[in-house]
Amino acid sequence: MSTDTAGGGSPRRRKTVTVRDFLRMKREGERIAVLTCYDYLFARMLSDSAVDAVLVGDSVGQVLLGYGSTLPVTLEQMIHHTAAVRRGLQGPMLILDMPFMSYQVTDEGALANAGRVMKETGCEAVKIEGGEGPALSRIRRLVDAGIPVMGHIGLTPQAMHKLGGYRVVGREEEEAESLFAQAEALEGAGCFAIVLELVPSGLAERISQAVSIPTIGIGAGPRCDGQVLVLHDMLGLNPDFEPRFMRRFGELGAAARGAIADYVGAVKDGGYPSESESYGA
Repeated sequence: MSTDTAGGGSPRRRKTVTVRDFLRMKREGERIAVLTCYDYLFARMLSDSAVDAVLVGDSVGQVLLGYGSTLPVTLEQMIHHTAAVRRGLQGPMLILDMPFMSYQVTDEGALANAGRVMKETGCEAVKIEGGEGPALSRIRRLVDAGIPVMGHIGLTPQAMHKLGGYRVVGREEEEAESLFAQAEALEGAGCFAIVLELVPSGLAERISQAVSIPTIGIGAGPRCDGQVLVLHDMLGLNPDFEPRFMRRFGELGAAARGAIADYVGAVKDGGYPSESESYGA
């Protein structure tokens, strides 16, 4: 049980979602809601919701830092943002996205880096891209050490150059069978869940039915065990990002632009601050 009194409000109390809860939700057919978040303030908002898990994605590089891909994101940046989310988040499971080259080189290097982020951020799990060869070895090493791992197959952004860019993965029979085998291998390696990104809906359904761990879809259709979106995207803060799978559940970007324009106008015409917004002697 966690509490939070930051900001002067009443303490919030909510049971922390665990790996066992993920597996239970899969068994019972309860859909799993995951959102990607990068900062303290939004984390506090998510603590007041019924979201099941929060992923601090390496997409922070594109969403907040202005990079053209996830590849430049460093381990230190991921620790910085995940620690900020941890200070605001109470209840949902917190998962850190292991960034490019933080786990690819050796099993022991992956373990050292994953252990560091667990200690320095307080996250409950990490996510690793890939479902073949070295990735499976890294995952087994982490799981053996007691670190929960979420897998990630389909479009794996850290391997975008190998894949030939951002595209749907698994439309060809050979690629589809490879993804199916990867999902089974990730379950065997000890993953507690698997992200399926930009995977054809039928293939995602087939994988979801075949494995006993939850599948979390993004651009993988409605028959995964759960879904994940980037919070900024689903709130309408990133209007230029318009893939087919993206549904905006809010239009905060338009609201923010309007508020900024109103503020500038009020300053320019002397309407802000008013006497009631000023201090006397």
